[in-house]
Amino acid sequence: MYPIMDLIDGIATDDVALLPYLLLLLLMVLLILLLLLILIACKPWRLLSHNLRSQTIKATASSDVNEDVERPLVSQDLESNITERPSNSASEGSCHQTDGHLSSPLTHSPTHKHRVPPTPSQLSHGDSLMVDISDHSEGAVAGKTLKRPAGEQKSDAKEDSSYKTIINDSSRQSISKSSADQSNFSFPCMWRSILSLEVISGPSCGAQYYVQSTNKSKLPLTLGRVSPSDVLIVDSEVSGKHGRINFNLNKLKWELVDMGSLNGTLLNSKAIHHPQTGSRHWGDPVELSSGDIITLGTASKISVQITSQFSNKLPFEVGVVSDPMCARRGGKKLPMEDVCYYHWPLSGPDQFGLFGICDGHGGVAAASSASKLMPEMVTRILSDTLRREKVFSHCDASDVLREAFSQTEAHLDHLYEGCTATVLLIWADGDDNYFAQCANVGDSSCIANIEGKPIKMSEDHRIASYTEKMRMAASGEPLKDGETRLCGLNLARMLGDKFLKQQDARFSSEPYISRVVYMNPESRDFAIMASDGFWDVVNPKKAFQIVHQERERNVMSCSADKIAEALLREARSQRTKDNTSIIFLDFDSCKRDDV
Repeated sequence: MYPIMDLIDGIATDDVALLPYLLLLLLMVLLILLLLLILIACKPWRLLSHNLRSQTIKATASSDVNEDVERPLVSQDLESNITERPSNSASEGSCHQTDGHLSSPLTHSPTHKHRVPPTPSQLSHGDSLMVDISDHSEGAVAGKTLKRPAGEQKSDAKEDSSYKTIINDSSRQSISKSSADQSNFSFPCMWRSILSLEVISGPSCGAQYYVQSTNKSKLPLTLGRVSPSDVLIVDSEVSGKHGRINFNLNKLKWELVDMGSLNGTLLNSKAIHHPQTGSRHWGDPVELSSGDIITLGTASKISVQITSQFSNKLPFEVGVVSDPMCARRGGKKLPMEDVCYYHWPLSGPDQFGLFGICDGHGGVAAASSASKLMPEMVTRILSDTLRREKVFSHCDASDVLREAFSQTEAHLDHLYEGCTATVLLIWADGDDNYFAQCANVGDSSCIANIEGKPIKMSEDHRIASYTEKMRMAASGEPLKDGETRLCGLNLARMLGDKFLKQQDARFSSEPYISRVVYMNPESRDFAIMASDGFWDVVNPKKAFQIVHQERERNVMSCSADKIAEALLREARSQRTKDNTSIIFLDFDSCKRDDV
């Protein structure tokens, strides 16, 4: 202690002014030591390195995404060729030009196989004009389609989807194994069970529903009073979700289960619900047989019919998706009025298949009826051997489609409801050649990729379109300046709406009919059919980019269903305000099956 006191005395006596500086130096040393201890204890460099790695990963991912989005999946030439959906009279008027700006598939000179019979003279027919949405300016070159990677393996056969119906009651088909064996075609056959339900009593008497055992997207089937039940029974005694029907793959049987309904479920007058009625406990599954009667509550009875069939499997892939887009933020919920359907092959004329979309207005009844009647009419017409031979010899089904539309319109008994109708008739010559022809009324559109070129195979029939203005003017009753609706409708052509057609003769059910196109699997041809809910927010160029993008991303496992779902996601992302239904036909699967 004394030496320290001596030191202080020495400092005090020698140089008292140095004392503050020494204290400050001592404090700084202590602070540095404290910081070092904190750094050693916390090790903040670990967090820093983690953040740097995270930023690096995010930057890499972002660059990958940008590369996917910005990559020209369609060549620059094709991008310049594909135009937007017509939105004014000038653009829509271009559909009728014949000075070289538009061309049919025949002017594209597709590379047909030597077995293909059509010639330009055979394919000239009146008002059937193929509309090419590309700009055929001088020197324009069609974009090339994506090439198949070398070494791609043959994909496994997909499940049978030859009979699909979305939110509609479609006509029944009876395709026996014997008829399939007698066919000139070697399409593989697959067994399936078709369940047919018909309400025979109660408030919803007459309602029908059909579903097949191989259609997994529609199973299980829900019976209930409110949407989203698949079979709607408008009866106060029926619960919101009353019962469910599913196909048991182990037993190969249809089964019904009560979903805890309040008023119970009877099968052939025997209760199948939980013993404690109204307890909300599910009952046990019971097998269904053809001829059974299901009773929901006390009034609504449903007749059950079950048929087992051998059907020809689709030789190309089809993806079908549909969404009412009813959950719009801040918007009124929409009822589903779109109906999609397809039949391959048609019963009887099994070289043909029919694909269609109907978009109802004023309700779904007209669309449902048209989706049932149209296949029946086409089948009836093509059951005539002479009519079929004429289609094959001329490679043209214009007369068949025109008559089918006329008969469908004649059989539709809807005064205050109507619908658009867009159908694509496809037929095979038995030698790996597939031909397609489109007919439509309304604004549900079909666009095809033929030999790498986008071809519009339908025509919009909105009141304000150039073609409809010219048609009405030619009839002697032109539209007034600025008039875009007739009797509140923006469509000039539709099926149904019998009352409006009586009030104004400018409404029509005469279809536009396209030229025939050859669907070439070698060039990976495809077609997109969709209601206006899709085309209002997605233009053809973007739709084609999505198809090519999905094919690039899923080279080995790209299915038509995945592509259709990707197209639907784009419509959702663009906040479409209408029901949206899409059918995607992919003829590239023909080539994959041959690899």
